Amino acid sequence: MTTSEKVQYWLELANTDLGAAKAMLESKYFLHVGFMCHLTIEKALKAAITHFTNEIPPKIHQLVKLATKAGIHDKMTEEQRELLRELNPLNIEGRYPEYKQGIAQTLNNDKCVQLIAKTEDLLCWIKKQL
Repeated sequence: MTTSEKVQYWLELANTDLGAAKAMLESKYFLHVGFMCHLTIEKALKAAITHFTNEIPPKIHQLVKLATKAGIHDKMTEEQRELLRELNPLNIEGRYPEYKQGIAQTLNNDKCVQLIAKTEDLLCWIKKQL
């Protein structure tokens, strides 16, 4: 697989996850919306790592670390960096019962609409960097 094909692979996964986030919103599965938004950005950042470093992205889920590894964290606006920090706990912590309820209480329809819009904007921005 060429580097370009690997980048495209990650971006296709990111696009699929964004579509899943939108479907989860329609179904009112708010916790899953947050999880899918996290995955969307995680995979876009892994595309960026592949593009800029020609390395296999690390098997981690921490968005700030991935953005830093890709070399784009310092190029992000403060609002984009805040989104990374907001999405990060929606991945791992959302899977465990002791965190799940607390996170679920922070997510409602309006919040998820906002998360999807910000995720979509950041995904587009990352794509423009490539």
